[in-house]
Amino acid sequence: MKAATKIINKANPTVTPVSRRQAIKSLSGAALVVATSAPAAFANRQRTIRVAGVGTVYNRNSHCDVIFGKLLEGWRHDDGPGPNMELVGLYMDQWPDTDMARELAKEYDFPIFNSISEALTLGTDKLQCDGVISVGEHGEYPYTPDTKQHKYPRRRFFDEIADTFESVNAVRPVFNDKHLSYNWADGYAMYRRAEQLKIPFMAGSSLPFAWRYPAKVLPRGSQISSIMVCGYGGLESYGFHALEVMQSLAERRRGGETGIKSVTTVSGDEIWKAELAGRWSRKLMAQALATAGENVDDLENRLQRETSALYLIDYLDGTEGVLAMLDGITGEFTVAAEMTDSNDVFAQWYRLEMTAPFRHFGYLVAGIEQFFRTGRATAPIERTLLTTGILDRAMHGYLQNGKRLATPELAIRYRHSKWPFANQFEENFPAPMP
Repeated sequence: MKAATKIINKANPTVTPVSRRQAIKSLSGAALVVATSAPAAFANRQRTIRVAGVGTVYNRNSHCDVIFGKLLEGWRHDDGPGPNMELVGLYMDQWPDTDMARELAKEYDFPIFNSISEALTLGTDKLQCDGVISVGEHGEYPYTPDTKQHKYPRRRFFDEIADTFESVNAVRPVFNDKHLSYNWADGYAMYRRAEQLKIPFMAGSSLPFAWRYPAKVLPRGSQISSIMVCGYGGLESYGFHALEVMQSLAERRRGGETGIKSVTTVSGDEIWKAELAGRWSRKLMAQALATAGENVDDLENRLQRETSALYLIDYLDGTEGVLAMLDGITGEFTVAAEMTDSNDVFAQWYRLEMTAPFRHFGYLVAGIEQFFRTGRATAPIERTLLTTGILDRAMHGYLQNGKRLATPELAIRYRHSKWPFANQFEENFPAPMP
């Protein structure tokens, strides 16, 4: 069903007719599971959650598309069943020629506003949403000149959201896509302001919500001595995802997460020097890669050294972490963890659907819906605070190849997430879209 067209940038919203999303919510949760093979089983099918959206750009397959698109177009982006959430107002920061937001606003009858405050209040003096999704990813934004970190406006978005909350003396849960900021100071400032204003806050990657193979759960309280994550892609943009993979397992070790002592980034010949020094294990790397059918054969020659690096992470409790960004070796995210009390290795492949509609984001969206309904994050905000800090140190360490950087600011304690991953209870990796 398509609702009537609404004028874009209209400050005073009109009453809308019944939308496709409102009609679909009448379906039972069981019917949605059968219809979509999507994460509806995890969602509490109650009243429709009203969402204000804030984003950088809305292009095809952008993060705005794969997140907001599931609210508008359904889990499969085919106007079928989807989350029981409705996009009621949107702010976009940039308008490229490939923008989709304007046409979608006409098709699905939601207003686009010229400010974040209006997107949350619909131009009134009160909040008109139950939760806020902030997507600061993609678009034309500068990089830091030395470390080449992408200066997405995530803190600006959050500050304007929080300013709006303060102006109306009310708060709502906020989800921030990916890491909190490209720099630790801004990320920590966001975290502290959320604490001070008592804003329920959640952030992070879709990877901890995705499919895992084998589909087993690392027992809580495991005694991990070392953990290796293999990834690929941009050292910052995809390195963040790999860090969230690492923390989604490391946080389950005995005592929970206690924080990071230091981070050392190695690249080029320093990678092999660190191996000779015993700081990372080729055997453990091979065990991680094997879960996705990959290997370390001819590693030295296949590795694309210009775009690869290892982040050597020393935890305060003595656990050793290695994030290996291995361009030329892998196109997947895999992990292997050694145990101190046995010869066992826990290894998994975090599998993604890397074609549209990118349904691993559906499991993230289901977790966001649960968060908006309960006010309790389905991924601990401290996990992403920690990965934000590790990543910032790692990017600065890349310029100081092999230098250990102490991280006293990252003595962050928290408990693991209890939210399930996509196939924790049953196999459901989706068949390709027709």
